[in-house]
Amino acid sequence: MKRIAARPLFWLAALLAAYLCAPFVASVPQLGAADWANVDWHATWSAVGISAASASVASLVILLGGVPLGYFLARSSSRKVAVLGFVVQLPLALPPLTSGVLLLFLLGPYSGIGRLTGGTLTDSFAGIVLAETFVAAPFLIIAAKSAFAAVDPVFDDVAATLGHHAGSRFFRVVLPVAWPAIRAGLALAWLRAFGEFGATVMVAYHPYSLPVYTYVVFGGQGLPAMMPLLLPTLAIAIVCAALSLYSRRQTGIEPLENGEDAAVLPAGSLPAAAAEPLRLAFHLTRHLGGFDLDVAWAPATRRLAIIGPSGSGKSLTLRLIAGLEHNENGTVRLGTAALDVLPPERRQIGYMPQDYGLFPHMTVAQQLAFPVDADAASARYWLEHLGLAALTGRLPHQLSFGQRQRVALARALTRHSQLLLFDEPFAALDTPRRRRLQQSLRALQREIAAVTIVVTHDPDEAALLADEVLVIEAGRVLQAGPIDTVYEQPATMRVAELLGLHNVGEGVMREEGVLEIGNGLRVRTASSAALSLAAGQRVMWRVSSHALVATPDGPHLGSIDAIELRRGERYIRVDLGGAFFDIASEDSRLTPGSQHRFSIAAAGVSVWAAQPVRA
Repeated sequence: MKRIAARPLFWLAALLAAYLCAPFVASVPQLGAADWANVDWHATWSAVGISAASASVASLVILLGGVPLGYFLARSSSRKVAVLGFVVQLPLALPPLTSGVLLLFLLGPYSGIGRLTGGTLTDSFAGIVLAETFVAAPFLIIAAKSAFAAVDPVFDDVAATLGHHAGSRFFRVVLPVAWPAIRAGLALAWLRAFGEFGATVMVAYHPYSLPVYTYVVFGGQGLPAMMPLLLPTLAIAIVCAALSLYSRRQTGIEPLENGEDAAVLPAGSLPAAAAEPLRLAFHLTRHLGGFDLDVAWAPATRRLAIIGPSGSGKSLTLRLIAGLEHNENGTVRLGTAALDVLPPERRQIGYMPQDYGLFPHMTVAQQLAFPVDADAASARYWLEHLGLAALTGRLPHQLSFGQRQRVALARALTRHSQLLLFDEPFAALDTPRRRRLQQSLRALQREIAAVTIVVTHDPDEAALLADEVLVIEAGRVLQAGPIDTVYEQPATMRVAELLGLHNVGEGVMREEGVLEIGNGLRVRTASSAALSLAAGQRVMWRVSSHALVATPDGPHLGSIDAIELRRGERYIRVDLGGAFFDIASEDSRLTPGSQHRFSIAAAGVSVWAAQPVRA
């Protein structure tokens, strides 16, 4: 199917390629008719030199002004800037002769600038450069704008958290990432300037550039005398094509997606955690369009997780802590330090976005040396203990997902970061690989003193990597606290749903030790919290999956609603009077649709006061 679908594209491409090559082929038989004997080679090579020199000067001018202009156009959403972007493309739509006439209005001997400069900007080398710059500049500007727009903003964010100010981020990260496309635009601009005729002949007829000299020879001596002048142009075209092929071959490195995904961390080899680790506390507020975030948290431990559905504000919370977004009316404190008053480059944090934010133009060794205050000894240590010592010369696209994750982690650790922020670091991985890397990160968390925050939508990941969890939705806190407390006693059914909890629901206390959880279904509870709950009070309840057992003389009649396999274990979904319970059981008698009697151990039933539902 792919070959059939590709055939029309192939023939269309072949047709255009044949048309572009045909003129060169057609010119070969005519070389014998060229007037080689009367060629003025001195004038020819002078014209070639003037064209090459003027194109090079024009390209340098275009590069120095076009790159900042392209960056400005790519990063601004202003209507005025959009109009500017339209105007700078106009030379592409104008006939070259028209461009030359417009330049005469500006630079000609009778214009204000022309009288001020004594007419030196026309019929001069400077005039050729100005004409070529006007016509060729849009090629680089458009390429630069597209290149900068395609650069992932996360690279700039990560560079900021690694201590680099705006200028350093531009020249060391953004510009190198965009440079291949800008380089292609620069080559097009040079070629366009070298071959420019229309605007040049209007602004600077003298000295002769190669296109103008070719026109003069053709007009005065005819085609045979002009044909030898094609050789320098063809030679330059061949050189440019060869350079293009060489550049493509140099960058054509195939990615490597193999290799170990989880490093084995030697026991006791990592730095010991501080005796009194720092504690994080924050209050974050941010208004973005129709979304408002207002989140406050002061956890008591250093291994933290933020969990919530998509669009709840998890990533925004992390970016506010990192200083990558403006905290409108709040605070961020790490120990006694007020981070909210510092720009991101001075917060001494490590930030890992979902795709790890590895700079595509830097090797592993360069990534680890990039942080402003990178410690070379620490870099060597983490290279060794994260299993990266053999990968120092590789670029990111030559690494597996697991290797990229470890490189990003090592880069953050080389600057002795006191706060590590992970934005769904395992979201794009398959389950086996994700589990291995989660275990590796958990082992590392136990050994380092930094506060770690993991943003995730996976409850199992939060439970593995954190001691405390913050549950948020729609920019508001639903519940926060120790993992055991939140998972065992969710504040609302919505929290229970987000955590993926089973056998949880709402009910009413009827009398001491008796809970009504369904349509008249009452069970006994031995929960100590039940003693402080009044009759008629609404409560949350949870039944342990081991507390519900199928017994011939059980007091509750239930039916088997469904059977599910979870990580290889058989779970039975039981309907008891409209209340559904999941139990782990290998009892072959429990089949979908069958009815059985069940007993519920009072020790496995816990209750707690329900919180009002937030509007």
